[in-house]
Amino acid sequence: MFRDPRSVAVVGASDRPEKWGHWLARGALTGRHRRRVHLVNARGGEVLSRPCHRDLDALPEVPELVAFAVPAAALADGVARATGLGVPGLLAITAGVPDEAGLAATVAAGPSTRLLGPNCLGVYDAAAELCLAWGSFTPGGLAVVSQSGQLGLEIAGAAASARIGVSRFVSVGSQLDVTAAEVLDDLADHAATRVVALYLESFGDGERLLGTLDRLRRAGKHVLVLTVGASGAARRTALSHTGSMTSGVDVVDAACRAVGAVRVDTPAQLADTAQLLMRSRPVRGPRVAIVADSGGQAAVAADTAARLGLDVTPFPPALRHHLARRLPSQSAVTNPVDLAGAGEQDLTTYASTVTAAAAAGVADAVVLSGYFGSYGRDIPAQQPAESAAARELGAVAAEHRVPVVVHSMAEDTDTIGELRDAGVPTYRDVEGALRAVATAGRLAEAPLRRAPRTEPAGVDVTAGAGGRGYGAARELLRAAGVAFPRAVVLAPGVTDPRPLVAGLTAPFVLKADWLEHKTEQQGVVLGLRTADELAAAHADMVERLGQHRFVVEEMDPRPGVVELLVAARRDPSFGPVVVVGAGGVRAELDPDLALELAPCTAATARAMLRRLRVAPLLDGWRGAPPLDVTALAEVIVTVSRLLAARPELAEIELNPVRVAATGALAVDALIVPSSPRTG
Repeated sequence: MFRDPRSVAVVGASDRPEKWGHWLARGALTGRHRRRVHLVNARGGEVLSRPCHRDLDALPEVPELVAFAVPAAALADGVARATGLGVPGLLAITAGVPDEAGLAATVAAGPSTRLLGPNCLGVYDAAAELCLAWGSFTPGGLAVVSQSGQLGLEIAGAAASARIGVSRFVSVGSQLDVTAAEVLDDLADHAATRVVALYLESFGDGERLLGTLDRLRRAGKHVLVLTVGASGAARRTALSHTGSMTSGVDVVDAACRAVGAVRVDTPAQLADTAQLLMRSRPVRGPRVAIVADSGGQAAVAADTAARLGLDVTPFPPALRHHLARRLPSQSAVTNPVDLAGAGEQDLTTYASTVTAAAAAGVADAVVLSGYFGSYGRDIPAQQPAESAAARELGAVAAEHRVPVVVHSMAEDTDTIGELRDAGVPTYRDVEGALRAVATAGRLAEAPLRRAPRTEPAGVDVTAGAGGRGYGAARELLRAAGVAFPRAVVLAPGVTDPRPLVAGLTAPFVLKADWLEHKTEQQGVVLGLRTADELAAAHADMVERLGQHRFVVEEMDPRPGVVELLVAARRDPSFGPVVVVGAGGVRAELDPDLALELAPCTAATARAMLRRLRVAPLLDGWRGAPPLDVTALAEVIVTVSRLLAARPELAEIELNPVRVAATGALAVDALIVPSSPRTG
C-alpha cells in the first residue's frame, strides 16, 4: 500500500504553501490520473480547486493509504478512525506526538493496518507516480531510505546536483510500526532502483537488517550506508577497555562487510559514489591510473589517491614507452601522467592517453583531472572537438570495461553533459572523484561471511561458572582451547605460597585475581625469580589489597614476542563482535584495532590481522622469524565463537596475548557477564 495504492486520502489538506497539508495534497493530485485522490479538511470547502470532505467517515470509499498532516494532538484520533475503518496504510508526517506508545498500540490493534512514521517527511515513488512528501523529485535509479527526513532530502538534493534521479524516497521517522528493514526489503524487486542510499541513527534488529541488505546485494542493488557515531562523544563505554576503544561505526563497517554494502561519511560522498555506480562499469580493485593537465594537478591527485588507500602503481616500461613517443618530452609518463600542454594542442590526446592506460590492463579505474570540459565554454570553436573527445572517453570505458572518471575545472558545460551521457562520471573536485572510486572499489570485495554459531569444540560449558575474576576467565577460556601459562590459584588466607608453587618453573608472575585492571592498582608483579621473592611479593600485595584470591603463573620466557589484544563484546543491534589489535598496557594510547561480526572464520581472523598497523611484526621484522599467525587466528576464532554461543557473557577480553614463532599464550583475561536485562 506504500508503493502504488489505488486510492489516497490526505487529512489536513491545505491551500497554504507553507503547510505540510498543501505539499501532500499537491503531490497526491499529480497522480490522480493513476489513482483516486481524496482531500480531507475539518472545515470542508475546497483545496487546490478540489472539494474537501470534513472527515474520513465522509469519504465514498475506504482509501488504501491515508496521509496525515495534522497537529500532534489530533493525530491519535485520526489514526484511531482510520484503523477502525480498516485503512491498510497510514502515513504520519506529524512530529511531537505526545503518546507514541499509545499510537503504536492503536495501530497494532487493527487487523491489517500499517503505519509509516510519525515524525517523517513522507514517501515518493517515481514508477508509481506517488508523491506524498515535501519538495519535488526527478525520477531516476537511486532509492533513499532515511531515518532523518531532512537528511534524506539532502541526499536526494546532492544526487540531483550530479543529475542522478530518485526511484523511491521513504522517510521512516520514528518507526513505530513499519521499519527501515521492511522498506528496504520492498526494494529488492523494485525494478527502477539500482542503488540504495540508507541513513540510520539506530539499527534496531541488526540481524534482520543484515538479511535484508544481503537480499538487495543478491538482487544486484548496491547499498550505501550513512550513519553517525564516529565521534568520541558517541562511543560506548564498558567495563573492559575494548568497548571504549571501538565506536558504533566500527560495528556498522563490519556489518557492511558481512553483506557487501559500504559505509560513507557524508551525503556528498554518497551522491558521488552513486553517480559512479550508476554511470560506469564497476570498480574491481584499488589500482588507479591518473592523467592530468598539469604537474600540480597530477601530484595532488596522486597524494589524494594514496591517502584514500588507492594504488597509484608506476606503469610498466612498455606503457611508459608508448606514452613517451606520443607526448611532449617534458611530460611525465610513469603514473600519474602529466600531459604538459599536449591536451590543449590536440584535444584527441585526452582520449588517446586514457585509452592507452585502460587498454594496458594495469588499472581498475582511470581518472582524468584538470581543464577538460572547459574548452568549448571558453573557446566555442573548440566545442565540436571537445565533444568528440568526450564521446571517445565513453567509448574507451565501454570497450575496455574500465571506469573512466573525470575531474573537471568546469561545471555544467555542454561537454560535462556529454560525458555523463556517455557513461563517464564527472566531478568538480578531484577528492570527490577519487573517493568515489575508492568507495565503489570496496563494494567489489567479497562479503566476509560469519562462521556458524556453535560452541568451540570440546568446551566444558560449566567451566569458569564458579565466579568472576582472572582465574574463572582463564578456566573457561582454557576449556575452550585458548593456551595459558601453567599456574596455581592461591585461595584467600594462604600465608605462604612457596609449597603450592613447587611444580612451577620460575620466573613467576603474581596477579590479583579479582581486579579487572591490575596494572592501575599495582595488582600484578612480574619477574619473580625465586619462591622467596614470590612469597615477599604475595605478603606485600595482601597487606595493600587485602585477603583475596591470587594467581601465580609461569612467566613467558620466549624471545621475539608481540603482544596483542583479542576481545569480543555484544553490540546492541548487531550482536556479537570480535576485536583484535595491538595489546599491552599502551593499547588505549594509540588504538590499532580491527573489528568484525562474530563468530568469525579463520580466513576473516587473518584478514583482520592484515589490517593492523603492527601486521609487519607478525611476518618477521628486521630478520626476526615469522610469528605463529595460525595459532593467533585460532585464538580469535575461539573467542568469537565462545561469546556468540554463550549469551550469559557480555564481553571477553584477552590482553595481552603473547605471540611468538612457537604459538600464542594468553597471559591475562577478563570476562564480563551480561546483565539480566541483556543476557
